[in-house]
Amino acid sequence: MSTTFYSNGKLLISGEYLVLDGADSFALPTKFGQNLVVENRDNKIIEWKSYDYDQELWFEDTFTFEEITTKVDSEIETVRTTLIDILHEAFLLNPDFITQSNGYKITTHLTFQKNWGLGTSSTLINNIAQWTKVNAFTLLKNSFGGSGYDIACAQNNTPILYKIENNSVEPVTFKPDFTKNIFFVYLNKKQNSKAAIHAYNRHKDQNLTKSVAENNKITKTILNAKTLKEFEYAIEKHEIHLSNILEIETIKEVAFPDFNGTIKSLGAWGGDFVMAVSEENPKDYFTSKGYNTILTYDEMILQE
Repeated sequence: MSTTFYSNGKLLISGEYLVLDGADSFALPTKFGQNLVVENRDNKIIEWKSYDYDQELWFEDTFTFEEITTKVDSEIETVRTTLIDILHEAFLLNPDFITQSNGYKITTHLTFQKNWGLGTSSTLINNIAQWTKVNAFTLLKNSFGGSGYDIACAQNNTPILYKIENNSVEPVTFKPDFTKNIFFVYLNKKQNSKAAIHAYNRHKDQNLTKSVAENNKITKTILNAKTLKEFEYAIEKHEIHLSNILEIETIKEVAFPDFNGTIKSLGAWGGDFVMAVSEENPKDYFTSKGYNTILTYDEMILQE
């Protein structure tokens, strides 16, 4: 007998970086995600297999219960050491899943390419939290760190407004007429969130209260936009605002200066997906520049 857990992927539409300092962040759960299947075993070990979206096995290993309960710190970060760290933190929060068990066979399946940056880690952590019966936000904080908006997306099937204070999650309505003009383009590289956060912490200005307030104002405008033009204006303003804080150029300035429309970074700047807003389908434009993964709003975003 097996038990299956599932978590949604995520895209952060507004509030990147500033969410770490209390700003409102607008996020969308994706149709893509990850499941985790648990089967009981009788050998005091955990047999682990992870499959990519195409059913290709990309990670396989075995962990003894002792490795999880008495984790030894390693200077080299690998998939194995990261997984042991997450399981060890789950054990500290709720030892029962180890002490009351004889062993497990665990299988995970992504429904998106693992380099897409839609939440390979957050969906895993939320699934492990469900399985081990611990708080997913606490497990994230104790292992990976981060704001937690991705955990909120993993747990919700509607657009959300998230605040790091008390891991506040507010379901919001986002059903504008112009979703047909919203596209998501993969930049052919996965961005390291930890490195991007370190960069933000080095560069964020001293007027943090003012920056957060400005972010919240723009986020509200994005959510309440009634027309395509209002939406484009708001996301462009968001890009400029964060560009000034990070002291780096926007993705449009760097890579797509001739694009007829608006482009916004999503999450860590410089990688993963960007959001392109255009009156015309921009597929030909992006494919001509070597970007072949272009999804429509309906293809990407979970909608009830």
